Amino acid sequence: MQAAVADLLDRADAANDGVLPIVQAGAPVLRTPAARYVGQLGDLLPRLVDAMRRTMHAAPGVGLAAPQVGIGLAVAVVEDAGAAADDDPRERAALPFRVLLNPSYEPLDEPGGGSERAAFFEGCLSVSGWSAVVARHRRVRLRAEDLSGAAVDEVLVGWPARIVQHETDHLAGELYLDHAQVRSLTSNENLVRYWAASTDPSDAARVLRFPLA
Repeated sequence: MQAAVADLLDRADAANDGVLPIVQAGAPVLRTPAARYVGQLGDLLPRLVDAMRRTMHAAPGVGLAAPQVGIGLAVAVVEDAGAAADDDPRERAALPFRVLLNPSYEPLDEPGGGSERAAFFEGCLSVSGWSAVVARHRRVRLRAEDLSGAAVDEVLVGWPARIVQHETDHLAGELYLDHAQVRSLTSNENLVRYWAASTDPSDAARVLRFPLA
């Protein structure tokens, strides 16, 4: 595997300023559970992480999993500057750049009791040009390892929790479409045309006739 990854990185450096090609839906690697990372890449891992971060920024996106660049290992990167509006119903708070090795998440109950799910439009760099509404856990506990192998154990809420769920699902061979309301599926052009006035998908749910739960 090291030789194949090194070749991928070399070709990206030579042809595209280090930006990796993003695999699109239909490729088997996106539907195959990623292998747990146990050091398979050795000293190549930091170089891969740098390339994944560069690719994520260039797309642009807020997360990228290794299967999305054709590598079936449980490695992901996430980063989001957050939203300008404090009243964004998505709770889109800043998520600093981090590397997640072997991540997992579990839903957490809200402080008042019970778990809560939030439904919003979501897209994916591997399903280029489309978005759909996905109901996800609002509050999750993330467990992973960072680039140095140190343990990550963190509670995330709102949009950062959604990003982590999305990228971790990639490592299980899942796409966001597996969890989406199919009737909400829209081209990104129509998302802007019809539904960009608000990040709240309630109007879309009423017109397109899909549930938000």
